[in-house]
Amino acid sequence: MKTLTIAVVGCGARGQTYSQIASELPNQQFQIVAGADPVAARVEKMCAISGHSDFQGFDSADALLAQEKLADILIISTPDNYHYEPCKKALELGYDILLEKPIADDLESIIELETLANKLRRKVMVCFVLRYTPFYRKVKEIIDSGQLGDIVSVNANEGVVPWHQGHSFVRGHWSVTENSTPMIVQKCCHDTDILPWLIGEKCLKLASYGSLKYFKAENAPAGSPERCTDGCPHENDCLYNAKLYATEHRRWLAMVFDRAKEATNDEIYEWLKTSPWGRCIFKCDNTAVDHQVIAMEFADDVTATFTMTAFENQRHIEIYGTKGILRGGHFYKTHLNNDIIVTSHDGFIEMFNTEKENLKGYAGHGGGDEGIVHALYEIMASENPDPRHLISQAVHSHIIAYAAEKSRVEGCAVDIDKMP
Repeated sequence: MKTLTIAVVGCGARGQTYSQIASELPNQQFQIVAGADPVAARVEKMCAISGHSDFQGFDSADALLAQEKLADILIISTPDNYHYEPCKKALELGYDILLEKPIADDLESIIELETLANKLRRKVMVCFVLRYTPFYRKVKEIIDSGQLGDIVSVNANEGVVPWHQGHSFVRGHWSVTENSTPMIVQKCCHDTDILPWLIGEKCLKLASYGSLKYFKAENAPAGSPERCTDGCPHENDCLYNAKLYATEHRRWLAMVFDRAKEATNDEIYEWLKTSPWGRCIFKCDNTAVDHQVIAMEFADDVTATFTMTAFENQRHIEIYGTKGILRGGHFYKTHLNNDIIVTSHDGFIEMFNTEKENLKGYAGHGGGDEGIVHALYEIMASENPDPRHLISQAVHSHIIAYAAEKSRVEGCAVDIDKMP
């Protein structure tokens, strides 16, 4: 079995996650040989994950990409607005690529990268990890078996989780849509990918509605200061008190504070005094929506709805077919110990627990992080990989998401084939 070498640009949480999984696979399928990040501690962490004395570290993606090709595969897990440039350069240098979603921060750049990858015959996988989870693979298997008959309609939703919303889309990197990517693109291109993948048809047209309803100044409790560290009178009963980063939400802290694991509470409080994550959740400069819905028409007369909301936990799906109904997701797993329930129209009920197929439970995007790294080897080592895993398949999801944002902002229905 050939060992494939990996270089990483963007050595934060996502880059470290994929690299850690890759380094732990049996038979030395992967070797981490290089990493780049402006934060030296992250490069040092990547070097430790690599476990190789000849690991090469760089202080920027530009510095790594100024070298001759260093590896078979480049993992790009930089911020959203810095996907296009390193991806374009890496394609030209001859790398195959594992690219964090979204592909780029505008649709024209996304299509340009797809065109370049196909022209140069490079393999680019986009990190749509949901496809590689035991849950969605089982849903797809049930659909393809014909157990549900022909799909007529689908309802799906993503519960972003209130704290995640506050961390990422109110205080965090994607809080100001004008400076990043729209939330429906950044967070939910996973979902606009999984729907056509499950249905087996392309989306033809859609309409979308949504807004920022809750996380704004008029909803701040009386007397709330600008920062949670300034003696907020609501500290003990606020769900979004930033000081919780030091206790029950420390795993979220690790996404933005490199010393999260070893830092004392005093150090964390000191950091929160000037960090964006120390601000009152109702007094930020955020413009990202906290809820949005999409109504979609697919080929073969299939309809679907998708709801993104800050005020639900995890994903759920309902699929209505001519022979039966599938319901599944986090709620069913939590309360029924089975995450998929299929009910035929003659009353027969069958339940599935896909956690049994995933030894690590629902960790790592429901097993998707591990699943995509396994698939990475299969695709990158193959001379004729399945095109359904590559960038051209992923572009349609981005077109759907950008069409949804266009519809929301402009108040119109959008034909997908009329998007740029």
